[in-house]
Amino acid sequence: MEKVNFVKNGELRLPPGFRFHPTDEELVLQYLKRKVFSCPLPASIIPELHVCKSDPWDLPGDLEQERYFFSTKVAKYPNGNRSNRATNSGYWKATGLDKQIVTSKGNNQVVGMKKTLVFYRGKPPNGSRTDWIMHEYRLILNASQSQSHVVPMENWVLCRIFLKRRIGAKNGEESNSKVVFYDFLAQNKTDSSSSVASGITHESDEHEESSSSNTFPYTIRRKP
Repeated sequence: MEKVNFVKNGELRLPPGFRFHPTDEELVLQYLKRKVFSCPLPASIIPELHVCKSDPWDLPGDLEQERYFFSTKVAKYPNGNRSNRATNSGYWKATGLDKQIVTSKGNNQVVGMKKTLVFYRGKPPNGSRTDWIMHEYRLILNASQSQSHVVPMENWVLCRIFLKRRIGAKNGEESNSKVVFYDFLAQNKTDSSSSVASGITHESDEHEESSSSNTFPYTIRRKP
């Protein structure tokens, strides 16, 4: 039976009700590893694209959804290991430590690494931080795998790009915190000298991870 290609013009187009929601392990073992060794993929669902050729808002696909791309890393310098992540309007900057992706088989084998990057407008080091986030997955091979396989020259990575949601953002306005109102008078009615009717506290929102399903790479969800 011929596999259905869900990628059209570089954009993922699933049937109504379907969502592509893989775990980190599934992305590395079922998609990236197969891509690296030119093996058949479970589904033609992730397009090939150099993600730094365009700004994140110009990449194909729905900006309101997570977008996945196979990409190749380009060296920033001829004799260096640093990647060139500059785009037309800015650059991707790594944040935090890389996260190990461990197989669920129980042997604690590290099969991949996940790097989190944030997009900045402008030129480094004076760029302006945005809400665009990228998770860059790369494959890790153990000694036996490296000896038994001919590793291709192309340095493939798998990128997941999404726009971080900020609580309270409305009509394109950014909000770095959630505003919560407390009625102190309701808590202490006996204090007649108090002239404060309400207070405001702020809860920071620094969450930059995108949740993943722990079951299957395909889930069926009904649109609201």
